[in-house]
Amino acid sequence: MSGAGKVYLIGAGPGDPGLLTLRGKEILEKADVVVYDRLVSPAILGFCNPKAKMVDVGKMPTHHKVKQSEINKLLVQFAGEVPGGVIARLKGGDPFVFGRGGEEALELVAAGVEFEMVPGITSAISVPAYAGIPVSHRGIATSFHIITGHEKAESGDPLSLDFETLAKCPGTLIFLMGIANMDFIARRLMECGKDPKTPLAFIEKGTTPYQRTVMATLETAGETIARENVTAPAITIMGGVVELGQTLAWKKNLPLAGKRLVVTRAAKQASGITARLTALGAEVIETPMIETRDVIPAKARISSADFKALANFDILAFTSTNGVESFFRQLFAAGCDVRVLAGKKIASVGKITEKKLLEYGIRCDYVPEDHTGEGLGKLLAAKVTAGEIDESRILLLQGNLADDTLLELLPKSTRWVVYETLPVTELPEWKREAVAGADAVVFASTSAVENFVKMAEARPSLSFCIGRMTENAARKHGFETVTSDETTMDSLVKKIAEYYSVAR
Repeated sequence: MSGAGKVYLIGAGPGDPGLLTLRGKEILEKADVVVYDRLVSPAILGFCNPKAKMVDVGKMPTHHKVKQSEINKLLVQFAGEVPGGVIARLKGGDPFVFGRGGEEALELVAAGVEFEMVPGITSAISVPAYAGIPVSHRGIATSFHIITGHEKAESGDPLSLDFETLAKCPGTLIFLMGIANMDFIARRLMECGKDPKTPLAFIEKGTTPYQRTVMATLETAGETIARENVTAPAITIMGGVVELGQTLAWKKNLPLAGKRLVVTRAAKQASGITARLTALGAEVIETPMIETRDVIPAKARISSADFKALANFDILAFTSTNGVESFFRQLFAAGCDVRVLAGKKIASVGKITEKKLLEYGIRCDYVPEDHTGEGLGKLLAAKVTAGEIDESRILLLQGNLADDTLLELLPKSTRWVVYETLPVTELPEWKREAVAGADAVVFASTSAVENFVKMAEARPSLSFCIGRMTENAARKHGFETVTSDETTMDSLVKKIAEYYSVAR
């Protein structure tokens, strides 16, 4: 198909976004179309190009939302509709491990569409690992076997498996997609001579925050599934290695295991807190509620002349990390560097902004103990009263939505609006669903609270907040609030972990 787009068959892995390959992430970030399955984690969908066309062809265990034959045709169709484009077919696990990736590839070959296979980490190995169960272990299992649990036999039996061979196999048996047929599988294996006391583990929603492991034996498999209400997606692992899971299970001990948190910070700022929360076991859905853009001073094209006005000021006061980044971007774009700040004193609203300034090699002279605009204003006003600084030579570097607190406390100072805050105006359906099912939302600004309430109709009732103003805004909209002791991300992450540790 001349000039057609290229299709990438990407394995998304078992669920944890950290298990997506670097190659897969690279393609998703530039994809024009993403065709994805039900089992793909919303955190992984968050890696996709925000301008991509998102197509949900998700399959339920007993109901195919879109038939496989139709999916095959869709891939060919999108390749033709987006000449030279990137079409990502995002599948759970690995496309070639019971993922029908081969069928999709053959359809593409027949249509003359170029494709690339991007392997994924299969749930057959990774899910047991997250439950502390090695699929092989010296002295217990020297082989492992991955088996489909739902391929119907021509005879009418639920499965077309060689049960006699499987029953004699000394290695670990791993059944994918077999929960509905597991009672039949267990009975047939015992009929063929497998020990009824063989240990089993059913692992639901493996590697996600909702992972659950249920132990059983071959003879109790059916009744355990019914009693514990084990549901798909789940895998079954069978053999002596299962017992190691009682000692080696590690994920369930993480303080945020089982929690889905929505982080509303701007995309460029969210990665730091996302990494911290993920390391503690949470699934993080990055849902930025605001975007920022620089406000060009004086004219459309920045020049060094725009920064000559800095000579009129002795103190530069920064009230946000956005203000710091916008100021220095514009400074560097004008052909200037930090030497224009020589001899000036620098004030920061709090520790987060202070840390951002330090990234540019700038140490702060003034940081209030109360990390708010009011706290900064009172600190500088006290210096003015003491005769240490000239109020008229203070420059406030702020965003367009900053309130007048600083100007009211320092009426002779000058405000320079260096960036604009714009609300995010669209929330894709997959993200709405992820937000609705979250345990809590994380807010770092009042503007994020206000826009989140407008955008997310179904939302969690619990919020974690930085600062009193953010806390007040969240409470105004009915959220239960937990606020960090300090206005830093480290303090907020610590507070989140403490909250759920107590809740347990």
